[in-house]
Amino acid sequence: MRAEPLLITLGDANGLGPELACRLLSGDLSLHLANRVLLLLGAEASLRAHLSFAGGTPFWTRVDDPARALALSGESAAPGVYLYEPPGIADIRVQVGQATPDGGRAAGVALATACDLLLAHVPAGSPSPRRLRGLVTLPLHKAMLHAAGYDVPGHTEYLARRAGLGDDEVCMHLGGDVLRVSLVTTHPPLRDVPDLVTRQRVLHCLRLTAAHARAIGATGPVAVCGLNPHAGESGRIGSEEIDVIAPAVADAVAEGLDVVGPLPADTLFVKAARGAYAAVLAMYHDQGLAPLKMLHFSDAVNVTLGLPFVRTSVDHGTGFDIAGTGTADTGSFAAALRLACTLCDGKD
Repeated sequence: MRAEPLLITLGDANGLGPELACRLLSGDLSLHLANRVLLLLGAEASLRAHLSFAGGTPFWTRVDDPARALALSGESAAPGVYLYEPPGIADIRVQVGQATPDGGRAAGVALATACDLLLAHVPAGSPSPRRLRGLVTLPLHKAMLHAAGYDVPGHTEYLARRAGLGDDEVCMHLGGDVLRVSLVTTHPPLRDVPDLVTRQRVLHCLRLTAAHARAIGATGPVAVCGLNPHAGESGRIGSEEIDVIAPAVADAVAEGLDVVGPLPADTLFVKAARGAYAAVLAMYHDQGLAPLKMLHFSDAVNVTLGLPFVRTSVDHGTGFDIAGTGTADTGSFAAALRLACTLCDGKD
């Protein structure tokens, strides 16, 4: 059976995305990549800029019709690396390592094009596209995305809104081989977090996280962090665990999900790192991602749960300070590609 194609957005034209694509995709591709179509979306000049630093020749085949490359028009493209440069970015000025609106424009146009391709042939009510289901995103710079006219917080929110979903209908999940963490809240100020931790939101994230754990073959329960120190200590250090989180956990258990908690986060993560849980649901960003990045700083993958297509991403930023030097770690990009293949090939 033909492997599902993958879209790869190059991200900010001046950042690490084009460099990582060149370094990882220009050599011999591993088996899970060698037998599928990989379609790069972005400015060709950004790829050529990296090749001018590092040497080498173009490894991609340029296409003017992405639908044909992806066999959406009925023709089957041979496995390999293709590039589609969407209209509107051929004139960008590439300044590797610099934050510029041109770099943000290249990222925004590529992302918009990816959504057009992913969603163009999805029937109303369909849970996922039938042909094109995988997107791997390389890093963009939020301020430069805004400077280019894209008024969204970032990748996750843009993808959710393009798919017709609210920001609260998706869930940010990051993981490596040992530890996997979902977040109830993502980037609000800490003072706003308690009001955003609702019974409905916790339950929704538990459903998505449990389904993802099953999809990747992770075993064990999903462990739920408390919001307060010591998980509230029976209400003496806050009542959110009693009033909100425990009822959401009970709801999930009643639905047949393997879930435990709320548990004190400081000890929960020790057990999680030893393999006791399939995944962890954290209440806020640093509660979950500080331990995650201690273990998986170079190989974590960001996954957006709840979209009607697979989306994985590197777990790092544009790295303007090292872009073009050839020193960036390719581990997170490689892991994001592997996971996208696993999720695409395993989905119904």
